[in-house]
Amino acid sequence: MKSKKSLVFWCSILGLILAMTFFSDFLATYPVNEMDLDAVYMPPGDGHLLGTDHLGRDVYSRLLQGGKVTLAVAGLSVALSFVIGVVYGGISGYVGGWTDSVMMRILEALISIPSLILVLAFQAIMQGGMWGMTFIIGVTGWFTTARIVRSEFIRLKDAEYVQMAKIFGTPFWKVITGHLLRNSLPPIFVVTIFNLAGAVFIEVSLSFLGVGIPPAVPSWGNMLFNAQNDLLIGAWWIGVFPGLLIFLTNLSINFIGEALKDSGRRRFHA
Repeated sequence: MKSKKSLVFWCSILGLILAMTFFSDFLATYPVNEMDLDAVYMPPGDGHLLGTDHLGRDVYSRLLQGGKVTLAVAGLSVALSFVIGVVYGGISGYVGGWTDSVMMRILEALISIPSLILVLAFQAIMQGGMWGMTFIIGVTGWFTTARIVRSEFIRLKDAEYVQMAKIFGTPFWKVITGHLLRNSLPPIFVVTIFNLAGAVFIEVSLSFLGVGIPPAVPSWGNMLFNAQNDLLIGAWWIGVFPGLLIFLTNLSINFIGEALKDSGRRRFHA
């Protein structure tokens, strides 16, 4: 019961953040790049709910729009890594034999390289914007998904209902999607939730370092990057609010993932 309440609470927090960023065009009080040099470094108040930055831009509006960019990059990249991981892990686990051995050696070699180094290497080559970042995070974040899919396919492919489906001439694609993949979804979904938190962290980290989303496009990472000098002069609100939303977003995603993992573990032992 306690786990269920925790899941509902963190889902509500994440849902609120997603709703506010998704409807940012309606909720924003100012255009995100509108500058007002007469309102530079205004603290949170009536005119600007969360204050303004060094160019007089409204922090609240940029926070919502920046959240949309960060979460869109994270969500789309995770969807891409999900597809790659399912295809790679599914082929490896279902075919088996030397094919599985070769594919796993390749995967182990890739996993041994820190993901941030891979992302930085791709970023240096592509120098892409929002879509480039999405692609880079997606093609470097599928390793864990592939391992989970492979282990689940190996476990399920010799199951009686799968063998019966083959005997009755069920099409190959239907065996894969209807029997193997469908019954592998719970653990895959859990690892995808954790991948989402990782994708948010990578986008924020790269943008904070100045090598992620272009400065002209607001994102939570860019806001933190621009706030570094502002904090030194006492404009705390420029960095605190995006930092707080990043913290709450990743915290809620991780708690949701942990709750779902615990729920799956209890169901397995029941």
